[in-house]
Amino acid sequence: MEPLESLERSDALNPPAVHVTGIGAVSCLGGTADEFWDGLKAAAGHRPTAVPGLTERVPDVLAYQVPDGACPATGTSGAPGRAAWFALAAAREAVADAGLLPRELSGAAVVIGTAVGESGGREGRGTGEDWPTAAAWEPMFSVAATVGGELGAFGTNISVSNACAASGYALSIAVDMIHRGEADTVLVGGAEGISWVPLAGFSRLGTADTETCRPFDAERSGTVFGEGAAMLVLQSARAAAGRPAYGRVLGTAWSCDAHHPTAPDPSGEQPVRVARAAMDESARGPADIGCVIPHGTGTQQNDAIEYQVLQEVLGGNAPGTPLFSLKAFIGHTAGAAAAFAAVSAALMARHDEIPPNIPLEHPDPECPVWLPGGGPTALEQRNVLVNAYAFGGSNFTMVFGGEPR
Repeated sequence: MEPLESLERSDALNPPAVHVTGIGAVSCLGGTADEFWDGLKAAAGHRPTAVPGLTERVPDVLAYQVPDGACPATGTSGAPGRAAWFALAAAREAVADAGLLPRELSGAAVVIGTAVGESGGREGRGTGEDWPTAAAWEPMFSVAATVGGELGAFGTNISVSNACAASGYALSIAVDMIHRGEADTVLVGGAEGISWVPLAGFSRLGTADTETCRPFDAERSGTVFGEGAAMLVLQSARAAAGRPAYGRVLGTAWSCDAHHPTAPDPSGEQPVRVARAAMDESARGPADIGCVIPHGTGTQQNDAIEYQVLQEVLGGNAPGTPLFSLKAFIGHTAGAAAAFAAVSAALMARHDEIPPNIPLEHPDPECPVWLPGGGPTALEQRNVLVNAYAFGGSNFTMVFGGEPR
């Protein structure tokens, strides 16, 4: 028999496979994952619109908002808050897509990343009778618990909140739970409902684009936020057996450099470190990456630093590696950004193609990334690198791989 120490080393170097067997999405492109994918393939973009109640105070703020009717009953009396309702709709779609049985769902864990939780539902209230009493107080970061309770998922329920890397960290937690044998099935993702405070805050910081989200464009002037939810069903090989899968989470890594409360570390040292760590765990090298879904927010600093990070990580393969600029379609969905990127990666792997990018009007010579457009691009290497970064120096990278054919 092989010694225990040797077995532990083997498990650490070759972690068990984590399969994605179901996905769901609610976004400005529509209320399902199919509508999300159709919107990406259209490459026409969805223009951000004014935010009712906030525009009167901060006229230049726009957002990519879920259309009315795409996810009914949000904001009604007694219903979950906006972020939780989006998450619940996306989770139900993902559960149905995976064909989870009631007994599988009852033992599932739920891990959801969100930057602001349900804080949007508490904005605009007065200080008189409309102000919630102590008895009516509810926690803001209750999205995972709401989804778990509504679906009867009685495993561990965790809401993760560390700004715009939240659902990336959630993915790492979910993968670790499966690797450690703590769960066979995890509903994981991210959710955000439009909230006035972050939008107004970015406007005051001078980092909100007043036209559209346009990462890597020379005339970009900031980001534009979006809302919605993206959910995935992650399963161990045992739980996924017999199910068609979109692919596998091959490697994840995260760090916190704590360089500055809001500004990224100009050295890019930690984003490089986590990308290499995720690639090491996935046993994939630069030549194996078929597409990168960058964090790509549209802010001057983020895009320039991320370009340098990709040059260092991918080396000579960087110029020939296509990028897919997701936020140009749905805006910056904050804590849900990594989850939307993960769903996009799963769909790319399922269809073996990268949707066409929205063309840049003014390509930035300082960030000469390859954003193929004009039609779909074949995903020749069926591995997608996903990045997510956040205030406070939180960094996340994932390598997603298509199922072997």
